[in-house]
Amino acid sequence: MPKIGKTAVVLVNIGTPTNADAKSVRAFLGEFLADQRVIEGNGPRRWLWLFILNFIVLRRRPKKVAKLYAQIWQQGSPMRHILNAQVLALQKALQQNYKEPADVFPAMTYGEGNLTEVLHKLHAQNYSKVFVMPLFPQYSATSTGAVYDKVAQFQSSIRDVLDIRILKSYYQQPKFIQGLAQSIEQHWQQHSPAQCLMFSYHGIPQQYADAGDPYPEQCLATTEAVKSALAVAGKDYSGQFISSFQSRFGVTQWVQPYTDHTLKQLAEQGVTSIDVICPAFSADCLETLEEIAKTNRNLFIESGGIEYRYIPALNDQRLFIECLSDILQQQTADWLGEKIDT
Repeated sequence: MPKIGKTAVVLVNIGTPTNADAKSVRAFLGEFLADQRVIEGNGPRRWLWLFILNFIVLRRRPKKVAKLYAQIWQQGSPMRHILNAQVLALQKALQQNYKEPADVFPAMTYGEGNLTEVLHKLHAQNYSKVFVMPLFPQYSATSTGAVYDKVAQFQSSIRDVLDIRILKSYYQQPKFIQGLAQSIEQHWQQHSPAQCLMFSYHGIPQQYADAGDPYPEQCLATTEAVKSALAVAGKDYSGQFISSFQSRFGVTQWVQPYTDHTLKQLAEQGVTSIDVICPAFSADCLETLEEIAKTNRNLFIESGGIEYRYIPALNDQRLFIECLSDILQQQTADWLGEKIDT
């Protein structure tokens, strides 16, 4: 039976190919890179990009990218597998805390199981209140902004719009910062701290930042908050903290410093050990498991480094799920109903 007036929570990540093959990668990249939130431009510039995308990028990149996906493809897409685990963990947390808990669903901005499809299904099942939670800690028009667009497009397609709230960012949430600090602490308990601790964030074009995208500032604020949390925890780290930006493509300038350039420079300057964490990623994916943990590791070693260790994303760790639960309580307390006495 449909649940009349029920509340739904939708966890949203960016998206992933259906399979680790060129055809699936081409379909995913075609949708992702055609979004004007991702590659901005109007008029002739827009048409030029679509020509480049369809006749150059989508003919050359899918086969290469599919090979990279194949290296990390175990239980299917790591991002999708982790997103499903996050959904289950948050659902369990809500069931333990509320008499009539909201129902939690996974969605992607692009690709299979995308947000538009999920919202239409919830509408058909008579959910009236939906809290959309993009899992991007720091806001960018290229990521969270695209989620806002998808929600607006959905609302414009139905007559009786749903009551939808959207999480804009959560980089300042205490348990998000605590989770990152705890991951670093646990890593240091297993390994001696490296000479440098690098915070590598997904990059955006510099012109987007110049136009007012707050993402780089929020990334740097995340680094500072984690540094403070480590100090409060009594972790007297004598090494160097570094923030950098990864995953650029194309010929335009992106926000700097670049992760790969920085790693090469550090190794050439005599740094022999480095720990890398990626606080912009809520789930391990191609950019962390392949680009950071493999390709950039090889670059650091080949440039003279000796020890390179990647600290995994928060994924479905306890503190991260508690962070999401706290956000729900803060932003939808009037929807969640009566709590279970403990």
